[in-house]
Amino acid sequence: MGNKKSGMISKEILDDLKSNTKYTEDELVKWYDSFKKQCPDGRIGKADFEKIYANFFPNSDPKVYARHVFRSFDTNDDGTLDFREYIIALHLTSSGKTDLKLEWAFSLFDVDRSGEISKNEVLEIIAAIFKMIPPEEQKTLPDDENTPQKRADKLWAYFGKGETDKIAEKEFIEGVMKNEAIMGLIQKGKERKGKERKE
Repeated sequence: MGNKKSGMISKEILDDLKSNTKYTEDELVKWYDSFKKQCPDGRIGKADFEKIYANFFPNSDPKVYARHVFRSFDTNDDGTLDFREYIIALHLTSSGKTDLKLEWAFSLFDVDRSGEISKNEVLEIIAAIFKMIPPEEQKTLPDDENTPQKRADKLWAYFGKGETDKIAEKEFIEGVMKNEAIMGLIQKGKERKGKERKE
């Protein structure tokens, strides 16, 4: 089929992605061909990823956030994303399954990859998210969420944590799934409105 025509994507990677994502073989082969055209060596570096990401947010500063997104998907810590990591990233961020998105969100907030998140890590990511919210939109946010510090404080208070406490992945996912308002705190501005919960 398409795999034999392209001769590029290995059967092992194709089978892995078909069984671990919602994508078909034809979609994966087309995306692989496109990926190889943009990244002939089969890998995308952090700087190129940041440039591509910036195209999606032309009126804001997504560089710091893009750096964290990149880190969360660079699962083998080699400073690049290969095609498999790229597709897994696409699947996790676009999947309708809230629990998968929250697993990814946890890895995003877990800056030091310790398996727990601290309040400082939460503040770091929320500050990066705020750089992507246009100033006029920031003015419309509720008073208790209109700065990164206030939003981080509100999230931390929801979990009933002290300043030096940590949150484990299971606690994070369960807590966010139980409270739609907390889901809103970890997302960018107005895109949170109208989000449906998936139980």
